[in-house]
Amino acid sequence: MAAARLAAALLLLAAQVACEFGVLRVVSQTSRTRSRDYCILYNPQWAHLPHDLSKVVPPGGNKTQYEEISIPVALLSHRDLQDIFRRFGREVMVALYAPSEPVMDYNMVIIFVMAVGTVAIGGYWAGSHDVKKYMKHKRDDGPEKQEDEAVDVTPVMICVFVVMCCFMLVLLYYFYDRLVYVIIGIFCLASSTGLYSCLAPFVRKLPFCTCRVPDNNLPYFHKRPQARMLLLALFCVTVSVVWGIFRNEDQWAWVLQDTLGIAFCLYMLKTIRLPTFKACTLLLLVLFIYDIFFVFITPFLTKSGNSIMVEVATGPSNSSTHEKLPMVLKVPRLNTSPLSLCDRPFSLLGFGDILVPGLLVAYCHRFDIQVQSSRIYFVACTIAYGLGLLVTFVALVLMQRGQPALLYLVPCTLLTSCTVALWRRELGAFWTGSGFAKDAPQTPWAATQGPVPPKAVGSSLSEQPPSEELAKSPLSTEEAGAADPAKDPDNPVASPLSPSNGDEAQPIPVVKPETSA
Repeated sequence: MAAARLAAALLLLAAQVACEFGVLRVVSQTSRTRSRDYCILYNPQWAHLPHDLSKVVPPGGNKTQYEEISIPVALLSHRDLQDIFRRFGREVMVALYAPSEPVMDYNMVIIFVMAVGTVAIGGYWAGSHDVKKYMKHKRDDGPEKQEDEAVDVTPVMICVFVVMCCFMLVLLYYFYDRLVYVIIGIFCLASSTGLYSCLAPFVRKLPFCTCRVPDNNLPYFHKRPQARMLLLALFCVTVSVVWGIFRNEDQWAWVLQDTLGIAFCLYMLKTIRLPTFKACTLLLLVLFIYDIFFVFITPFLTKSGNSIMVEVATGPSNSSTHEKLPMVLKVPRLNTSPLSLCDRPFSLLGFGDILVPGLLVAYCHRFDIQVQSSRIYFVACTIAYGLGLLVTFVALVLMQRGQPALLYLVPCTLLTSCTVALWRRELGAFWTGSGFAKDAPQTPWAATQGPVPPKAVGSSLSEQPPSEELAKSPLSTEEAGAADPAKDPDNPVASPLSPSNGDEAQPIPVVKPETSA
């Protein structure tokens, strides 16, 4: 018994040192059509498994061929063994084989389309929506017009955000089983809000359920929202709750997670705004260093030798909850690979790899609209993001390990944006964001009487023309019309703010006729 335990321990040790993934095909003896694949670990130095199931040969031969017969040894998890007994009983036929790993899985195409599409749509929507709000704010600067303003990111906010990301990532690495449920709850709330924000513009165009809630003093309902918007909110919350309940259903739950994740990214791209290319550069470079550190440097600092970023994104192997963080786009593998059963059944792309470059794309689109550049910045930055993502996939295939996507996305997008600005000789305006129109100072008269010509804004007596120019035209239009009634200060016609000949009055000082000579 002791020898058997020692042999098992040596087998496990050897499998951990030099192990590869394989597939165990289990077929029921009562019904040959019933079969199922399971993951196995084997040592290629002890067992040479065929790469194709059709080449699996059962042991056979006479006594003279016993030396040619090889019995492969592999490890099967106890959970899978119990599943085999429950599904097929004790009498089964098995075959062991190790299919070759494909160079690239087709699910990367799906992830590429989702990521580039989200960045393009989010950047376009955020830029257009922001400019529309800006122009509307210039026309009417009431407090109710500023409720939905985007949040401008400052350098201080960037530094605080990165520090919080580092702190949260380390906490997740050490207390994953406790904090993962907090992240799941935050994702459900944020994704339902993002889904509502994305669908609201389309629902508002529907011709039915336009009735409003009666007058009340309840929170939020006192604004009397429309019935169709309440139904939309209920739908978004339901989708989020359904995903939260069935999040571990690998067959279909990933579709809901990706849908909610894309909606969340679009909502964040519309809400968060980088006002200058300087802020874009600071954010992307800081997160560029952050990504590289936690992927390539942390393996030298942890006892297990694993990357903190990869461990947290894929879920620690020693986690008792077997929960995964939802802050990723995930697509199941589409080929017959052992990895789809054993190690990584899904290909992942983090939300940060979409949001961070997407903020730069949104800034490029806003700058395009302001300088009327036919969206050349937006198109160039979007194409650069797609090329950077392709480079990331190539590096993933060549290195066969998780890659920090920002390592490739940040240089591609930043350098492309700078190149376009240099080519158009707009780097100064692009860097400081000075291509955006500034709010002109408005006077109280401008707020009540409408737009004011530039020459009348902020005019004062010291800004009047010299005396020799006044001599040529001693009376202005307003003064000429008010010369005679000026003796009666109570007469409204004498007021310099009264319109003359249908023209709006301008806030200019009153000059008496006797002082104009």
